[in-house]
Amino acid sequence: MNAAEILLSVGVDPAIAIECGDRRVSYAELRERVRRAAGAWQALGLKTGDRVIVFAPDSDDWVEAYLGAIWAGGVAIGVNSRLSMGEAAPILKECEARFVWCEAEEARTLVAGGDAAVKIVASGPGTLNWGAHLASADGIDPVERDSEDPALWIGTSGTTGTPKGVIHVQRVVVNAQSFACGILGLTAADRLYATSKLFFAYALGNSLFAGLRAGATVILDREWPTAERVEQMVEKHRPTLLFSVPTLYNKMLQTGVAARIADRGIRHFVSAGEALPGSIRQGWREQTGCGLISGYGTSETLCLMLYSDDDSGLMKPTPLTDVRFNPNMDADLPQRIWVRHTTVAQGYWKRPDAQADGFNEGWFSPGDMFLRHPDGRLEYAGRNDDMLKIAGQWVSTLWVEQSLASQCGEALHQIASVGVESGDGLTALAVLAVAAPGRTAEARQRLEGAIEALPGHRRPRWVHWLDALPLTPTGKLQRGRLRALHERQVEAMA
Repeated sequence: MNAAEILLSVGVDPAIAIECGDRRVSYAELRERVRRAAGAWQALGLKTGDRVIVFAPDSDDWVEAYLGAIWAGGVAIGVNSRLSMGEAAPILKECEARFVWCEAEEARTLVAGGDAAVKIVASGPGTLNWGAHLASADGIDPVERDSEDPALWIGTSGTTGTPKGVIHVQRVVVNAQSFACGILGLTAADRLYATSKLFFAYALGNSLFAGLRAGATVILDREWPTAERVEQMVEKHRPTLLFSVPTLYNKMLQTGVAARIADRGIRHFVSAGEALPGSIRQGWREQTGCGLISGYGTSETLCLMLYSDDDSGLMKPTPLTDVRFNPNMDADLPQRIWVRHTTVAQGYWKRPDAQADGFNEGWFSPGDMFLRHPDGRLEYAGRNDDMLKIAGQWVSTLWVEQSLASQCGEALHQIASVGVESGDGLTALAVLAVAAPGRTAEARQRLEGAIEALPGHRRPRWVHWLDALPLTPTGKLQRGRLRALHERQVEAMA
């Protein structure tokens, strides 16, 4: 078995596999390019099991190098090319990668970093010339691996601490299309576009891998996404399935992009990467006439495990996903769930405690909490440490955030809540908020009213107004830093 071969086994030769800018790559061309890239990797000295970091903007070349490494028996790792050297260096060191494939601009930064243990594959001084090796390489047959041999790694987003390396094996790509085909009706005629980048599991698994497994067309963009860029991409490439995140959907609503792309042939809009507030779901339906399908997945699951296709936001398992609970816990309380699917990872790299906590015989338990409803649907309640007992009642920081955000509307740019210990030793809530540009007074007034409307046990004791909240490279809130931010704000007020 070889994961890259499996991904390229469906698409018919003349069909377009990848579109990026003005470049259109057919399945026949992509297969040949990947075979030649694999030959180039072996000529460079890649051995079976060697790890290869792909550190560049999304493109058809990215896909060629990434799948070529897997085809050649290596293990591919996509890394955000916008990271600074200070941010990238620890990742490179922990991965113990043998090669880094990149473009000239990234190569200059990496060569300047001076890590002699990693070979830089690009073009330019101090690098192994990828173009020359690719031009002289012969295509090779895929290297056969066991189904449980590593094929790729994905880095966790680091929302709660240090990112972890997630090891995915060859078999994970076999059913990568199960959500897209089973829920979205994905066929070879579809055109998939994810605003998130390929180093992010959401885009890699649900768009690239799912699209290739269905023989469909995957649309890539070298540029970083904005609401305006999404509109340009939709106008030029006319996707039929669009995958994005709540923050960007909200920006599309605020800028009018949502209404303008509503009639451009997109059959389904999918939201994942973070919780989807009800206000964005409602606004999207009002402006476009289409509902948002929200999904839940992690780096460890590669693809979406849960989804909601109605305004309740309550979630059900995606096709082929099994869900189980702790039978010894009260069914009326939020709790961690365990999920099983063929796309679930093998585990973490050198994280034995996290491995023991999250993985068990093919099952994975994320650190997120869910409340079971009588009909079996699940309500997302935040992470384990986001569930707080205040005044004898359970409070989810996520529920508080969503309630306040819905009342404040567009006057509020960002909001987060965190459980902290008060001076009397009890648990209390702190809210950190960022007003929309030019709307500070309105945001403060509306947030004050929204807090007054909350039940007493859900009201935050502190509200801190900031210029911005900390985000991960994938644009998700870094919740692990919120408590320290609160403490600094309290010290400043003392």
